[in-house]
Parts: sequence; structure tokens; C-alpha cells
Amino acid sequence: MGAGVSGLFGLGGDEGETSAAVGGAAAAGLGDLPELCAAEVLLRLDAPEICRLARLNHAFRGAAGADFVWEAKLPENYRYLMSFVEGGGGGDDGRQLRRRRWRPAGKKEIYARLARPVPFDGGSKEFWLEKSKGRVCMALSSKSLVITGIDDRRYWQHIPTAESRFHSVAYLQQIWWFEVVGEIDFSFPVGTYSLYFRIHLGKFYKRFGRRVCSTEHVHGWDKKPVRFQLSTSDGQHSLSQCSLGEPGSWVLYHAGDFVVSKPDQTIKLKFSMAQIDCTHTKGGLCVDSAFIYPKGFQQERMVRSQKCRC
Repeated sequence: MGAGVSGLFGLGGDEGETSAAVGGAAAAGLGDLPELCAAEVLLRLDAPEICRLARLNHAFRGAAGADFVWEAKLPENYRYLMSFVEGGGGGDDGRQLRRRRWRPAGKKEIYARLARPVPFDGGSKEFWLEKSKGRVCMALSSKSLVITGIDDRRYWQHIPTAESRFHSVAYLQQIWWFEVVGEIDFSFPVGTYSLYFRIHLGKFYKRFGRRVCSTEHVHGWDKKPVRFQLSTSDGQHSLSQCSLGEPGSWVLYHAGDFVVSKPDQTIKLKFSMAQIDCTHTKGGLCVDSAFIYPKGFQQERMVRSQKCRC
């Protein structure tokens, strides 16, 4: 061993043997890393980091396609989620459909598909995996929500827009009783989730290619706060309130949090936002959708409501 070390650092021994040893050491690198070792490295990285490292060399490129690497990044109920891709919609029907139509696919391809929006319920709702951690996010369009007076054009109208992922928002001109209610039955992976309403004060449109926002009809929101409620089928409940503000910008208003503690548990959520004080009218508001995000995940401007002591 002493001779080997001496030779490697040029401290003695045959000159030819020393050159060969140095040449062998120089030739070894990350490209010679066994795929299994490369895969162990990838298991400790997020999905985007895995894809970047796969470009480094053959060893990481091969390891980046291994099923066990990507299965560790998928949520535990990914088969349930894939049933929506296959058209089953989850639940018992989804499980039956999986048995009939499940096509073998690599876990990397499954992750990539679930990272893109998966529409369901006639396209009025969709979910996806956020690409970094593989956690489930969900959006429910305004058309999937029960909005008081939505069919009366004196109060509400649907506005087509590219500013919504569903290409349409509900615009309130004026009303006495403002209430928006939503429900969803879904099997979320274990974790804590936050529910938000995406709201915009003012009516926006394009003029000469520029975005313009009219606040002409915005009124009534400064008189009393909007109340948010969230309840689950397993007994969780949240009640909070918040005054709406920031005309001209989309804001996510926090309605509450809920916890999923059991895998493969279908949970029913009911949530609402309301301002039903009929002593004054309110208007000039756009309702885009409701969002469910893993707690702590942030994309747009978010406002947390204050818990009610009642």
C-alpha cells in the first residue's frame, strides 16, 4: 500500500508504473459511476433536479429512467390519480376501470402526465402535481361553484378571459346577497392543504393591446368583511373573515386548512365565501376559481383571513 501511494504521488517506484497509475486515476470520473449509485443520488433530489442531472452523463441518464426513483417521487395514491387520466374519475368505478384499462407505463411517464393538468367533472375541475415535490394541487372553476343569482344577468355575467386557467370568470355587477359555495369529494394524499378563492376587484379588459381595469362598479366590500367557511366529512371546520381589497389585481383569499391523515381516504369538502348583510349592495367583483394547494405552497399574492371568534 505504501508503494502504491508513493507511486501515485511520484515519490518513488518505476516511472512507467507511476504514469499508468496517474492515467487511470485521471480517466475515472462521474461517467464511471455505477447506475445504482447514481440512482441513490437521484433519490435525494427533486424532480427538476433529476432531469437536469440526467443531462450530465450516461450513468445519470440511465438512472433517471429507473422506476424506483420516480415511484419515490409520486404520491402514494398515484394509481387513483391515474384513473382520472384513463377516464374513470376515481372511486369504485375508477378502480374497476383501472383493472380493465390500465396500460403499463414507466413511473417517469406517469409523473410527467400527472404534472400536467388533469381535467375532470366535465372540465370544470382539474388537478396536477406541482413539479418540484410531486404534491397534489387542484382548481375548481367558477362554473363548478354554486353562486347565488348566477343565472340572473342583472347580477352576474360570465366573461371570457385568458387570465383564468378555465378561460372564463364570473363577474358580479351588483347584488344584495353575495354567496359562493363549493363541494368536492376526492382522495388527497396524506398532508395538510389550504383552500383559497381567487378574486379580482374591478372589471378588466384589453384596450389597444393594454390591460385596463375599471373599478366603476366596485362598492360595498369595505363596509363588512367577507366570511369564509370550510368543513370536511371527518369533522374539521374553519371559520374566518377578511375584507376584500387591492382592486386591479388577482388575489388568493385563504378560506381555511384541512388535514388528510389516512392514505386512500376519500374526503368531502364543503367551502364558501359570503357577505349576506342586506343593508347594502356590493359589486364589481370577479370570481375565477377555488384552489387547493399543499400548505405553504405559494404562487400568487395570498391574503390570509382572520379566524372568527363566534
